[in-house]
This record gives sequence, C-alpha cells and structure tokens, in this order.
Amino acid sequence: MTLSVKIIAPDRTVWETEADEAVLPSSTGQVGILTGHAPLLSALDVGVMRVRTNGKWVSLAVMGGFVEVENNKLTVLVNSAEQGSSIDIDKARIDLENATAFSVDAKTPRELLEAKKNLKKARVRVQAATP
Repeated sequence: MTLSVKIIAPDRTVWETEADEAVLPSSTGQVGILTGHAPLLSALDVGVMRVRTNGKWVSLAVMGGFVEVENNKLTVLVNSAEQGSSIDIDKARIDLENATAFSVDAKTPRELLEAKKNLKKARVRVQAATP
C-alpha cells in the first residue's frame, strides 16, 4: 500500500505521486508519514520536504503551509514549492549569499524580520537542490 501525495500551491498543483514515505517540516519539527498514519492536520514551516518514491528520495523546498493526512492521502497546501531537481543550484547559492549580506545590513526591526525570512528560504532552496 502507498501514500497518495499531492502538493498544491495557490496557482498550480506542484507535484502529485504515489509514495512510500514522506518527511515534512512541521511547525513543531520534522514529521514522518507512512501508510496507515493516523489522521493529521498540521501547519508547515519553511523547510525541505522529502518523499520516498520507487526507492528514491525526492527533495522539495516548501515555503510554509498546511498538511492533511487521511486514509493514506497526503495533501500538502503550500504558499509555494519547488522540486530540488528543478532549482538552479548556482543561482540558489548566489541568492543565499545576497540574503546573508542583506541580513547583515538590516537596520530596522522590519528589515531584520524580512532578512531572516529571506535567508531561511534561500537556505532551504540550497538544501533541496543539493543531492
């Protein structure tokens, strides 16, 4: 038996597959999902989601949202998401360097909050793109 995984962003279905296992970045830590998992509804943090399908792990950068698990269906509603394999690693590293520089230069509390958010997203994109 497998999990039916569907990742949905506001503008499109990001990914849909059958999987053996998924690990998600919930707001309280990593959550592992296997077939037969109890019903669950949880908030997601910005982080890397990993899905094992056909014996291989696939990484996705997810930018927050919610997950629902019920009857071996894993529905992930995200603000945005990208498969790690579709991320240009060189561009992602440049974005990480820029986000790091911006966080150092942030002066106001608002700038600092925005810088931290962008830095976290940039790190997640690099992590998801790194094999």
